[in-house]
Amino acid sequence: AQLSHLYHFSKVFYLCVHAISGNTDGAVARESTERNCSSTPPYLPSTAVNTSLQLEELRVQMRGMNISAYIIPATDAHLSEYIAPRDARLAFMTGFTGSAGTAVVTLNKAALWTDSRYWVQAERQMDCNWELEKDVSISSVAQWLISEVPKGDEIGFDPFLFSLSDLQTPCRLTWQEKVEHIRTQMGDSPYKPTGLLLSALDETAWLFNMRGNDIPYNPFFYSYTLLTMDEIWLFLHMERVTEELKVYLNASCEGALCVQLKGYDTILDHLKNYVTRPGVKVWIGTEYTNYALYEVITPQDKLLTSSYSPVLTTKAVKDETEQQILRDAHVRDAVAVIQFLMWLEKTVPEGNQTELTAAEYVDKCRRWKDSRGPSFGTISASGPNAALAHYSPSKETNRRLTVDEMYLVDSGGQYLDGTTDITRTVHWGKPTEMQKEAFTRVLMGNIEISRTIFPSGTRGVNMEMLGRRALWEVGLNYGHGTGHGVGNYFGVHEWPVGFQSNNIPFRAGMFTSIEPGYYKENDFGIRIEDVAVVVPVQTKYGNNYLTFDTVSLVPYDRKLIDTSLLSSEQLHFLNKYYETIRSMVGPELDNQGLREEKDWMLRNTEPFAEIGSSASVSSSSLTLIALAVALLHNIV
Repeated sequence: AQLSHLYHFSKVFYLCVHAISGNTDGAVARESTERNCSSTPPYLPSTAVNTSLQLEELRVQMRGMNISAYIIPATDAHLSEYIAPRDARLAFMTGFTGSAGTAVVTLNKAALWTDSRYWVQAERQMDCNWELEKDVSISSVAQWLISEVPKGDEIGFDPFLFSLSDLQTPCRLTWQEKVEHIRTQMGDSPYKPTGLLLSALDETAWLFNMRGNDIPYNPFFYSYTLLTMDEIWLFLHMERVTEELKVYLNASCEGALCVQLKGYDTILDHLKNYVTRPGVKVWIGTEYTNYALYEVITPQDKLLTSSYSPVLTTKAVKDETEQQILRDAHVRDAVAVIQFLMWLEKTVPEGNQTELTAAEYVDKCRRWKDSRGPSFGTISASGPNAALAHYSPSKETNRRLTVDEMYLVDSGGQYLDGTTDITRTVHWGKPTEMQKEAFTRVLMGNIEISRTIFPSGTRGVNMEMLGRRALWEVGLNYGHGTGHGVGNYFGVHEWPVGFQSNNIPFRAGMFTSIEPGYYKENDFGIRIEDVAVVVPVQTKYGNNYLTFDTVSLVPYDRKLIDTSLLSSEQLHFLNKYYETIRSMVGPELDNQGLREEKDWMLRNTEPFAEIGSSASVSSSSLTLIALAVALLHNIV
């Protein structure tokens, strides 16, 4: 195989940071016809191929060329589905002869990706030099490489064996394409701005596909951007700028797609100089531009304002790749939360857990290969502490978790492919009737928003009351917002999406949290928060209608749900949601070999009896059944 093309690892990270989804380690089969690499000694069937020699010879070549990883596809130079024996590189290296797969060899590991048709075949043909990965997406290969290859090392592949689509699919729009897209919006504006000032940190991070770590829980870096129709100025701390970053940003050239790097503290002077030019007009978003910058844009005819910049409104609508990888992140996140809730169920009755230990454990459960830590400080609150909507546990307020109190946990993770945020409220003992009713009415609000159908362009504030109606009916309410936007490895609160009056109208591709709640002072707190994506929906007569598709995939506490309060539509929605959890999270639990966690998930997603279903028995039917039993026992 040729080692003719090198692709610098850091470039993969910069360009594909949004498109990296998690991979999972397949559970090893135990049948005698399949390998068992966990036994001592490892068991290999007679069909397995010894690949030690091939791997060692390849690694010798890799070391000589200073390559840390090499990618091997299952095709030829014409990208054929069926190939001649001379092109069977994948089979030669792995022993696996299936028609679909991708292998990656590093200096100390080797892994094969293939789909479910070939999992058993791979276990029979590969020796224990190879890991079997069951997430077959290109983005999974990229994530595995990021976790295994040190930053700055080289990755090799044969460019004759990869299509343009292969190399471009997992990545978003390049930053150059984004710049041109924003410039198009500037040109289309009837007010004809000549420049766009970006002040919010996520605006610059999104525009250039870059991330940093200046802000806790948020992958941002201190920066401003001034974008004109033919120039780009990026203001940041210059001591952090590497030669590699200069190359990535085309910083050494002059032109419309060359970024001129300036010191972070020079933005004010540079903006002053720019507005002295004749005929300029600077577009700003008033929600995120500070007053110091605003007041230097004078006279007023050189200023164009809108609530949000075109970067924020564009970023709010995720493209197909962003939507898929954000969904993938929530599947993996659901596994972490299920592990956490199962752990609490086991350990809380023993009396050894506190709000702080629980917060530490849920963060620990999220430590995946592509994890970048929590997306915010975990809200871990028991009993009266949960009545504080944004309570944060401390040594002074830390409360022991018991079976006699409700517990609320609001947590999230930052992953290279997405940001998560989920809240669940549980009770390990016997909840009061008031607690059950309040929880159920909060759940009803969550369901009512989630299942509503609305015209595209509807504002969240116009449907927000759906989350409160069930509570209002009995004189209850909550004092916080009902939802906020969520990003792809961005901020967990991503404006301008949500249900408040200053949020923009919903469009397909937006992600938002849906999180009604109820808080009884000095007693307990309830919040149920899910993240959902806005998707098109077919209606009987109208077109251009939307609804929400929930991507958070963790069951609710069954003992807190009073199904007698739910309408048949709400109950049906809940059961369909549980079906989705089973179909999406079940395979992920299988891939990780988490049998106990899967059993827990299945128990907690058992369908509820629906009115009119076979599981629902009327009083007349009960009478007939009782009569039949009596007859059988000669009672009548």
